[in-house]
Amino acid sequence: MAESPRVALLTVADAIGPATEDYIERAFEQALAEPTKLIILRLDTPGGLDGAMRGIIKRITASPVPVVSYVSPIGARAASAGTYILYASHVAAMAPGTNLGAATPVQIGGISLPGLEKEKDPETKDNGVLTDSGDAMKRKMVNDASAYIRALAELHGRNAEWAEKAVRDAVSLRATEALRLNVIDIVATDIDDLLKQIDGREVLVLGQKRSLVIKDLTVVEILPDWRNRLLSVITNPNIAYILMMIGIYGLILEFYNPGGLVPGIVGAICLVLAMYSFQLLPVNYAGVVLIMLGIGLMVAEAFQPSFGMLGIGGVIAFIIGSIILMDTEAPNFQLYLSLVVSVALATLLFLGLVVSLAIRSRGKPLVSGVDEMIGQMATVVQRLDAEYVNVHVHGELWRAKTSAPLLKGQQVKITSVDGLTLSVDERPAELPPHSGSEKQE
Repeated sequence: MAESPRVALLTVADAIGPATEDYIERAFEQALAEPTKLIILRLDTPGGLDGAMRGIIKRITASPVPVVSYVSPIGARAASAGTYILYASHVAAMAPGTNLGAATPVQIGGISLPGLEKEKDPETKDNGVLTDSGDAMKRKMVNDASAYIRALAELHGRNAEWAEKAVRDAVSLRATEALRLNVIDIVATDIDDLLKQIDGREVLVLGQKRSLVIKDLTVVEILPDWRNRLLSVITNPNIAYILMMIGIYGLILEFYNPGGLVPGIVGAICLVLAMYSFQLLPVNYAGVVLIMLGIGLMVAEAFQPSFGMLGIGGVIAFIIGSIILMDTEAPNFQLYLSLVVSVALATLLFLGLVVSLAIRSRGKPLVSGVDEMIGQMATVVQRLDAEYVNVHVHGELWRAKTSAPLLKGQQVKITSVDGLTLSVDERPAELPPHSGSEKQE
């Protein structure tokens, strides 16, 4: 028996990133594998990454099934990337009390340095004159985004002038104003109201006009699967950063203490997950290299103490690398400064402990290993020949080399160790108390 047609409902209620794009892609594939007449994308997002947004828009515009983007529930928003998705959809709808806009692209490529700010042009008063390469790049980004959203607006006959204003001036609109200005098509209180209003509506799908007939269709919600939920967690930059640190320190502990297994296994898994996350995120690989360099210098300080010089350089490289790690200023895709500082302080404290222990250990006698026996006293237990004897030291029997004949029971001093053979100096055996007087008697 053939399945009845349905309406697929997808929900995006977070920043738009790699996990969102993966969810949309998989949900569309699942929906199109069934007799689906309409796809509803319920939105509540502050924006997100440009690459993920464009991937979602390509999926919507290439869909053979009409797509409705619906900003819901009351109080939701479709800011920044959400605005572009609304414009790309076959039907754009909003719930009362929602808003869209603020679609200006954020700067990509790191930190603004002092002295590179915009200077004021006296002829344009409030408008800034772009005076450096960073501002030139931002101007290119804004122009590209303006052309992109105007092209999306023209697809479905929406207000292109306001769309460009949302990009250049970061303006926003309430649902009722958006409907009045032809930015959206419908204001609906809920999904049922939305379906009633779009039933019989004519839309353009892949260049062909199509009338929506969705009366009495069942709405089936498609939820993220376990893979997408895992991807959503590990593509959080702060989680990926923590995974990377756990991975690096786990491997360091494994190399320092071979055979522990647990640190090495956990570290390897965490590091692979972190690298997978970073290849999906806009990562500045100069930041990754600086972090690796910093950790390498700090590890070198632990194994080759330099009274803090290597360690301090490592901490500085580590902090700078962490700050510039994410190559975007998009909201929800930044490392928390508090996390970076906390990890750096913890590493610095560990480094200080290692250095202090190294300094305190200087000049102290050895307490373990064969070299510790140098200078210790041993007892001759057996003479082997004119050059070698067996001696007893630390509860063990050792072969020893001597330059003079020795007697059983004689005390000797260990001068060097060569493999499993000791070198000893002759020491006269101690006479028992009053031994001389007893012999005279």
